[in-house]
Amino acid sequence: QVQLVESGGGSVQAGGSLRLSCTVSGYTYSTYCMGWFRQAPGKERAGVATINSAGSTSYPDSVKGRFTISRDNAKNTLYLEMNSLKPEDTAMYYCAAKAAPVNCYLDSSWYSYWGQGTQVTVSS
Repeated sequence: QVQLVESGGGSVQAGGSLRLSCTVSGYTYSTYCMGWFRQAPGKERAGVATINSAGSTSYPDSVKGRFTISRDNAKNTLYLEMNSLKPEDTAMYYCAAKAAPVNCYLDSSWYSYWGQGTQVTVSS
């Protein structure tokens, strides 16, 4: 059974930093595309970062230069380092997985497996 469990969310002031983690089990983690998504109340779920099995990453302009996605295949763990946080980054953050070793996408509908989410709140 595939399981993804996020941790590391919390409350921080604008300009601060947080690191999210996502521990995965139940599949060959190293061969999967992994992504981080976020959803604020009343808004659609949006992609903030993806990483493929080779470590290639992609980000939307809204977080580029502030967020960094990484993966530790030996620990079956995905990370999202978030710096220079803004109030508009406030949302529930989810990790997601898809069996696709090369091309990954920021489209939430493409992913097969999801974690339960971790809340990030940024105050001004």
